[in-house]
Amino acid sequence: MNTISPSEFLVITANGDDHVGLVEKLTNRILDAGANIEASRMAVLGSQFAILLLVSGPWNALTKLEDLMPAIGQQLGLSISHKRTRERDLSTPMMPYHVEVVSLDHPGIVNKLSSFFARRAINIEELNTSTYPAAHTGAPMFSVQMTVGIPAGTHISSLRGEFLDYCDDLNLDGTFEPSRI
Repeated sequence: MNTISPSEFLVITANGDDHVGLVEKLTNRILDAGANIEASRMAVLGSQFAILLLVSGPWNALTKLEDLMPAIGQQLGLSISHKRTRERDLSTPMMPYHVEVVSLDHPGIVNKLSSFFARRAINIEELNTSTYPAAHTGAPMFSVQMTVGIPAGTHISSLRGEFLDYCDDLNLDGTFEPSRI
């Protein structure tokens, strides 16, 4: 995180019709307000562009940016929401693990995976999904990649075994490995 001056944090979510130059225009407004992008996730979903940003800066820069949000949304054709936040509490040590699952596409896969981790007090830190046609057959496939934060002290080999058994029971092909970030 930015340590040059005391910073506050603002989470911005926005979506609208996708078009070339949207990221440049939005990030220019953030820079002009005196704020800095700490983390972001952006994707085109259908014909819509979606963005999630963690922005930092001194209180006055973030206040200026908050005041500009309605006009920025109007100018760029975006639905924008924002909320102040704080640095994440990392007092409980977590081990990041990468989980991948592939299967024939069917409803409920993300729900079942999230349920597995929630019942074990494991936080999903990041989750990405996609669909694609299988090679040769064209069958609809579903892919999930996620990073989970496993509390220190968790017996990893037992958890991995439970997860892989769970995947087998649901006819999912899964992997569960330490994150290499």
